[in-house]
Amino acid sequence: MQQSHDVTQLLQAWQDGDPVALEKLIPIVYDELHRLAHCCMMREREKDTLQTTALVHEAYLRLVAAQQVDCKNRVHFFAISAGLMRRILVDFARGRTRRKRGGEVRNVALDESAAVSPEPSEDLVALDDALHALAVIEPRQARVIELRFFGGMTEKEIAELLEISPDTVLRDWKDAKLWLWRELRRGKRDETGTLAAN
Repeated sequence: MQQSHDVTQLLQAWQDGDPVALEKLIPIVYDELHRLAHCCMMREREKDTLQTTALVHEAYLRLVAAQQVDCKNRVHFFAISAGLMRRILVDFARGRTRRKRGGEVRNVALDESAAVSPEPSEDLVALDDALHALAVIEPRQARVIELRFFGGMTEKEIAELLEISPDTVLRDWKDAKLWLWRELRRGKRDETGTLAAN
């Protein structure tokens, strides 16, 4: 309970412009940030990907560079961190794909256990592109996918953060998964001219 109170106070101080607050905050939340990074990294099959600790450190550097971030509470801070980690991994994947000159088209699995599954998602870039498209038409659904898939957050945590019911989170999760599945399959069809069987 004291730790949660400390996190809230430090987040408030950071939000008020105290740069030292983030330096004090990170050691308190490091284990949770490492867990988030691990959730994100499980989707990376490539051996030349970032290490979990490097991902946490890069997220920290981006938080420092942002100087001020509007955080409502501890859960919101971790949601922002998960979003940063997603962007870092996508940037890294895009760079790797450019280096490989096109890379192969791969599938993304969005099953119910995606947040804790040991099976990595293979096409982070395609998923990111599809999430951007979904965010244009259904921003909350895109946020639910990001928080659950990349952040490993529970329905309850997402509901608290987005100020909706857990049932709405589940409904958004299911609807968004179906939309993303269709979008990813359509993208594969557009690239190859035919739809590859899975």
